[in-house]
Amino acid sequence: MRLNKYIADSGIASRRKADDLIANGNVKINGRTVTEMGCQVEDGDVVEVNGSVIRPEEEKVYLLLNKPLGYITSVSDDRGRAVVTELVSDINARVFPVGRLDYNTSGLLIMTNDGELAYRVTHPKHELTKTYRARVSGVLSVKKLAKLRKGVDIGGYVTKPARVEVVMQGERSAVVEITIHEGKNRQVRKMFAAVGNNVQELERIKIGRIMLGHTKPGHYRKLTKEEIEYLRGC
Repeated sequence: MRLNKYIADSGIASRRKADDLIANGNVKINGRTVTEMGCQVEDGDVVEVNGSVIRPEEEKVYLLLNKPLGYITSVSDDRGRAVVTELVSDINARVFPVGRLDYNTSGLLIMTNDGELAYRVTHPKHELTKTYRARVSGVLSVKKLAKLRKGVDIGGYVTKPARVEVVMQGERSAVVEITIHEGKNRQVRKMFAAVGNNVQELERIKIGRIMLGHTKPGHYRKLTKEEIEYLRGC
C-alpha cells in the first residue's frame, strides 16, 4: 500500500495532508525517516507519524459536523486553539476534517477516517459544489450580482461562474446564498470584497447534495448510507 494511503486509512489525515507529513520528515517506516511520496508499506512494517505508531482503521466512520465559530479545522494546533476533533471526541475512531472551514466560518464540515473518500471530495477535478449563506454589508445591486455570477478577480485568480441569490436585502446589509465550485482560501469573503461588500457572517449549508439541515452548532450526525454512496460516486 502507498504510504500516503496507509496514513489516510489510519485516520491521521487526508492523502494530500499525508503527503505534507511525509515531505516534512514526520513519518518513519521501521524507524527510518522517509520522504519519498511513492514509498510502499509492506505487511509487517511499523509506521510512525510524529513518533506515534499508526495502523489503518478497520471500521470507516463518516460524520457531518456543524462547526461553530472559533474552531480550527485541524486535528491539532500548536498554538493551543480549539480544534474540530474535540467536538467528536466521543467517537471511537480517529477522524479528520475533509477540506477546511475558516476559524470565523461556521457550518457543514465532513469528518471521516476514509482517506479515499476524502480525496474524492476535495480533489478539484470533481468540482463538488459548496453552498454558503452569508450576511454582507451594504446593498447588492443587480450589477454586483452579475459580476459575482460571472466570476470576479480575487487576486490573481478569476472565480468560475457561481449561483448567487439574495435571500433578504436590508438598508445596511443583505443575506445571500452563494454556490461555488472551487475551494480557494477565503474565496467567498474575497468574492464579496471584490464587489465592495464585506462578509459579516458566513455559514456553509451544503456540500453537493449533502445538507446541513437541523444539526445544531457543535453537534454532529452520522452520514446516511445514501449520502456516503453519493460522495463515493462524485
